[in-house]
Amino acid sequence: MSTAAGSTLLLVAHGSRDPRHAAVAAELAERVRALRPGLPVAVGYLDHCAPRVEQQLDRLEGEVVALPLLLNRAFHAKHDIPGVLAAASGRNPRVTVRQGAVLGPSPLLLDALTRRLAEAGVRPDRRTGVVLAAAGSSDEAANAVTCGVAADWQRSHGWAAVEVAHASAAPPRVADAVAALRARGARRIAVAPYLLAPGLLPDRIAAEAAAAGADALADPLGAAPELARLLLLRHDQSLRSRAGSAGLALSA
Repeated sequence: MSTAAGSTLLLVAHGSRDPRHAAVAAELAERVRALRPGLPVAVGYLDHCAPRVEQQLDRLEGEVVALPLLLNRAFHAKHDIPGVLAAASGRNPRVTVRQGAVLGPSPLLLDALTRRLAEAGVRPDRRTGVVLAAAGSSDEAANAVTCGVAADWQRSHGWAAVEVAHASAAPPRVADAVAALRARGARRIAVAPYLLAPGLLPDRIAAEAAAAGADALADPLGAAPELARLLLLRHDQSLRSRAGSAGLALSA
């Protein structure tokens, strides 16, 4: 794929042994292409799936905006991805790579979460509490951002309350968040996975939601149209920041 005449958008996914993960990444890429047909879009994976990020960058040229398919800025966005991009751009003198921002936080993600709950039969009202069930991180700053997302979602969409739960790395768990919502007077409790694709952690969240007696469970965000729009927004923001320090520009 040659991109000498313009930029390429490279979606950087973590990768998973669960084939549903790659299916979501591929569908998101297709949605982005449909929204902006003139923009080349590729997908690369850090692990488990092919093609790897390095393989994609070895075959590209020109300017590449690498966008992490991540909801929060934690270890992968701060360490793994910059290292992979720097190594790959060092091997390929024909490419200049700019790492864009992670997806979250964004009002578009809140809209996508609300869409998934509506598909599960749950709409915002003052009797319904929601568990925002994220992956969780050992990075306390990343977990604090998730708490901010929960507060914004409650305030902007009219839920009775929104509590954060983590599927790994750090408490609270789904049962803790469900108990907190009941203590706050929520009459109905729904669980919304703050995750991109089906897999191990969403399956864990689903099991914990059932065990805690939640009334409804949404699907992961998946290839929601709001995410495709958000990826284009992040791409354009990265290009506008060429002269600043918001993006990480890497060239041989």
